[in-house]
Parts: sequence; structure tokens; C-alpha cells
Amino acid sequence: MRFRHRAAAGFATLLLPLAGLVGLAGPAQAAETATATYTKASDWGTGFEGKWTVQNTGTTTITAWTVEWDFPSGTSVTSAWDADVTSSGTHWTAKNKSYNGTLAPGASVSFGFNGAGSGSPANCKLNGGSCDGTSVPGDNPPSAPGTPTASDITNTSVKLSWSAATDDKGVKNYDVLRGGAKVATVTSTSYTDTGLTAGTDYSYTVQARDTADQTGPVSGAVAVRTTGGTTPPPTGDTVKLGYFTEWGIYGRNYNVKNLVTSGSAAKITHINYAFGNVTGGKCAIGDSFADYEKSFTADQSVSGAADTWDQPLRGNFNQLRQLKAKYPNLKVLWSFGGWTWSGGFTEAARNPAAFAQSCYDLVEDPRWADVFDGIDIDWEYPNACGLSCDSSGRDAFKNLMSALRAKFGANYLVTAATTADGSSGGKIDATDYAGAAQYVDWYNVMTYDFFGAWAAQGPTAPHSPLTSYSGIPTAGFTTADAMAKYKAQGVPAKKLLIGIGFYGRGWTGVTQDAPGGTATGAAAGTYEQGIEDYKVLKTSCPATGTVAGTAYAKCGSNWWSYDTPATIGTKMAWAKTQGLGGAFFWEFSGDTGNGELVSAINSGLS
Repeated sequence: MRFRHRAAAGFATLLLPLAGLVGLAGPAQAAETATATYTKASDWGTGFEGKWTVQNTGTTTITAWTVEWDFPSGTSVTSAWDADVTSSGTHWTAKNKSYNGTLAPGASVSFGFNGAGSGSPANCKLNGGSCDGTSVPGDNPPSAPGTPTASDITNTSVKLSWSAATDDKGVKNYDVLRGGAKVATVTSTSYTDTGLTAGTDYSYTVQARDTADQTGPVSGAVAVRTTGGTTPPPTGDTVKLGYFTEWGIYGRNYNVKNLVTSGSAAKITHINYAFGNVTGGKCAIGDSFADYEKSFTADQSVSGAADTWDQPLRGNFNQLRQLKAKYPNLKVLWSFGGWTWSGGFTEAARNPAAFAQSCYDLVEDPRWADVFDGIDIDWEYPNACGLSCDSSGRDAFKNLMSALRAKFGANYLVTAATTADGSSGGKIDATDYAGAAQYVDWYNVMTYDFFGAWAAQGPTAPHSPLTSYSGIPTAGFTTADAMAKYKAQGVPAKKLLIGIGFYGRGWTGVTQDAPGGTATGAAAGTYEQGIEDYKVLKTSCPATGTVAGTAYAKCGSNWWSYDTPATIGTKMAWAKTQGLGGAFFWEFSGDTGNGELVSAINSGLS
């Protein structure tokens, strides 16, 4: 993928002078103490900004914290950051986020909120004890229960059993979670879930509660498929894959549920979730808020049920889990790197085994292990230049993919997004893609972004030409040239997917209708200069011609090139004659509300 933009997630905290310290503090660990201190950071009459600081004043690490307090009637929390804040009447409760619950001795953490009214907190408790550190409840959260096992599976029910959790004060009960949502609370270590749908995939985890109602970590997940059902098995092995961007839920307001409402989920075989970061030689979370923290409302959710504050998994990961339950044959891969984060692969290539281990540990995190069926590597570009330049050597990519396959094994998908530079001595020639092909299931060959308004003066050219044409600015910059070069290197045609961009690239200051005209710069785009979604261009600048299998249009002084359902049909037919493994596209949110480009790919490959 050539263009990658990430929206900032989460909430911003105002850095204002501290005022009005109110000392309130308390304990959080057996035989240890902790304090919670409240500060009113600012006050604007009708509202204020409050801040709590939790400090571990003991000698044992704290693994979780909960701060509770009472506000007088008329005072409330309107928004919060770095904690999950809920209320029951005038009683308020704040629990740590997944990333800030652990406090070493002497360490502290703060969370803040905006409030309405003028009251101050009272009756503070920290993990059930006094907030001033004078009383020690000595109550740790419970441990994780054992991963459930499934038995007595029928069309509509399954029995789950698990080994007990432990707790210093005793376990009170267990929450049974189906797809991350609580379906039951039981006192025993078994539960039979009923009312299920025949022939459907489900995922279960369990979470313990202690006598103080503290919840511990979630168990590992068990996947269950009920018997019966009429869901047909996948037909053939043709891949129809789309990228879903983690940041699309922000400005674009494109959620996983849109894959259902557009009809696209029923017409694809795979989703690449973009992107995980590559940093410090390891795979890492890209955007924790979007990935697993954001709460979706009922109308935004695939299941139609709103997320709750104490749900063990939220965000896009939980929505993808719900999507897979609805479409059991759909596979999801986690894509790492991309244009912005490809610089991290240089360090990763120095120790491929350590990199592969980090990726496996992240993909198989018990909180979302059932969501992902494989890993996709988007290195732009090995032993060549993209946003930055890499000089790891011709074998670096092969060594990395070999390590990933060795770690993930045969039951996981291992794929990669790769260059489409078919020029002589270009990026395909810089890397041993044929040698790496034995370790991958397929390559997503990025057969788009060949030309664009980074060449501000032109010449205008289609950004995703299928074949060459008279006047093409750079020889070898076509889909056909790229695929021919891969196959000549020894990459099997079945491991090559043709790429489709669900967007156009354009120039302004253009006077010539046909390709090859001069320009003065990039045409205006909704999110970035020189780029616009198909769903916008379809009506704002309808196609007026085709060249090299791609549509183009001139509207006023703007000139755009993009794929339409008709040109996609041409490209899919060509892909079948070449024996390619299928197609992929970047990315879902560029399509129309009824998914007409996805439909064109599906129809063209059927």
C-alpha cells in the first residue's frame, strides 16, 4: 500500500496549572499500601477538569486499580481519559485501562476527566480500601481461569468446562464470554450455552470474579462450531481479499459493520487488518484504542449489541470476531508495516527469529487469538527505497518469511504485500521473491500507484495500467510487466494476486483530455491532495475514457484515473487467463455504500 495515514486516537488532556489539591488516598495490594489523590486542574464556572493520581507506596507490584468516590447531586463526569469511568447514581467508579494497571513500587499513574457542576469528591476508596493508605484490604484480583474445553456440542448448544482460578480471598463466580460479550455468570467451573445457531462458529473465554467483585484476566479462547447448518463450504481456492484500515473508524466513519450493510462481507474470502506497527525489531500494536479499546454503540456493532465498559475485548478486534461468527468461512489476517511503518523491517531483518516470535506472541494474544488466521507483511521495500531506504540485502525478505513460516506453522496463513515495479533493475529485481515464495501462501502485488501527482507537472497517466500503452511515462510500470517478472523469477502464478485501488489519483491545471497532458499540481482530495475515493469520483468526475485497461476522466481542469466496475471486470478476466490466485484491493471505505467494486471483483473471479 503506497499511502498510509493514521488518525490520532483517544483523548487529549489539557495541560493546565494544578490547583486545589484534595488529598484522598488508599491501598491496592496484599500487605502493601497505595494512595489516590484528587486534583482540580482547572475550573471554568459551569465545569472543571479533575485528575486522580494513584501511587504505589508499598513494596509489591500492583496489577490493577479501581478508584471509587461520591459526587454531590448536580456534579458529574462528562468525559474521561486513561481510565474507564462509570457511575451508579452519585457514586463513580474508575478502573485502569489495559495499558496502565500495573504499578511497580513507588510508581504512579494519573487519569483525568471533565466534569459538570461544582462539587468535590468524597468517600474515596482505592481497590476497596481507604484512599489515604491507612487501611490495607489485602485483596488481589483473581488469576485467569484455564482455557475452556468444549463437549456435548449439538446444533444449538455446547458444554464448556475450565479449571478454577485462584484468589487470595476466594473466587465468587465466573463470567462466561461468547465473542467477548458476557452471556452468563456462574459459580461452578462449567456452563452449557444454549440457543445457538446450527453450523456456526463461536469463540468462548472465561473471567473470574473475587469476593470484592474484582475481575481477573480473561482465559484463553476456545473455538466451537455447532453441528448441522446449511452454510456451504468455500468454493475453490480463489482469493478475494480486502484491506480494512484501523483508522477508517475515525474521520471516514467506516466500521466493520459496513462490510455487512454493503453486502461486501458475503463476497470476499479474506480481510487484511491494517496495520500493526514494526518497531524495535518486533511486531507491535498500531493503535490500541481502535484495535481493542473503543466502545461501539449498538447501531455501529455487527452483533447489534452495544459494547460495555467492563467487556474484556472491544474495538475493531471484537467487531472482526463478531463478523467471523456471522460469516464462518471468512479469514482475517493482521497486516504489519505499510508505507509509514516499513522502516522498522530493517532492524527486524537482523534477527528474523526474534521478530517472528514477537509477531506470533502478539497475533496469539489470548484476548484476540481467535480473531486472526494469519499474518501479512507489508514491507515497502526490502533492499530498496520507499519512505526510507533499506539495504538489508537480497536475502533479507526471504529470511524473514522463512522465520515467520517456521514460527506460525502450516495452519496459519503467511502472506506479503509486494512491489509491482516491473522495470529493468527495479524493486522486484532487488529481492529474492522467488526464494521467499516457498514460505508464503500468496503475494498481494500492489499493481496501482504507478503514476500520480507527486510528479506535479505530469504527464498525466493512469495510476494502475493493466498493460503498456503508447506514451507511458515509465517502461515496466504496468500490472502485466510486474506479473511477468515475478513468474520469470520463479514465483508460481497461483501465488500472485492482482491489486485494485478503490480510489483515483489526479492532477489539476490540465487542458488535455487524453493521457500525457501537462499539469500544475495535485487535484484537491477529501483526505489528501491528489487522491479521492471511487465513491466520490463516480459522480463528481465520471469516467470519459479508458487507457491500458483503466478509466480516466477530465472534469474542468482536473484529470483523474481510477478503476470502475467495467475496468475491474476486464482485469479479473485477464487475471484468470494468467492463472493468478485471485485479487485484493485497497481498501473497503473507498467503495460505494452498496459495495459495487467488491461485487465487480467477486463477479469477475466467479
